[in-house]
Amino acid sequence: MKESYFITGIGTEVGKTMISAIVTEALEADYWKPIQAGDLAYSDTHKIQDLISNEKTKFHPNAFALKTPMSPHAAAEIDGVEVNSKNIIRPNIDNNLVIEGAGGLLVPLNETQTIADLIQPTDKVILVSRHYLGSINHTLLSLEALFSRGLDCFGIIYSGNENKTTEDIIHKMSGVPVIGRVEEEKGFTAEIIKKYADKFREKLNK
Repeated sequence: MKESYFITGIGTEVGKTMISAIVTEALEADYWKPIQAGDLAYSDTHKIQDLISNEKTKFHPNAFALKTPMSPHAAAEIDGVEVNSKNIIRPNIDNNLVIEGAGGLLVPLNETQTIADLIQPTDKVILVSRHYLGSINHTLLSLEALFSRGLDCFGIIYSGNENKTTEDIIHKMSGVPVIGRVEEEKGFTAEIIKKYADKFREKLNK
């Protein structure tokens, strides 16, 4: 049975795209970012294409490619379009699919919908968390947002150096398992992505 993995984060700039590359490589899955806002010349899809080593992964076009690096609802207004979940159709494929969200779960698509409305009950949701002052709150709030919608979290992947005290309390309060950690790296190459993909593969396939 083919699986869909939805990658979301506790905020922006927490490492979501690099971790999407790792999960995509580990599963040799297809990759899809429904909404890209800003940097269309070198989008997140382009970045992941440069980091993937396997020959099975296919990259699917954005449902919305917005020009301004802002929340989708604001970027869409500038472009004169309306982002609506009913117009975001998943690729029909015979492979596992990695879906990368935009920002965090409650980033608005329009006046009534958020990124969380793109998640389906069968998705394996992976939450990317990074340590900073306030990240415990942001991580638990993100999990609460999932749970309140009747959605589960398949696991957390931490980005950056370990903070055992923080991670222990998040796990104890949420019960969500940890898939792994991506350490601070000087830069990400296809070789580094493959190293983490090999490390995470077993847990991702559970």
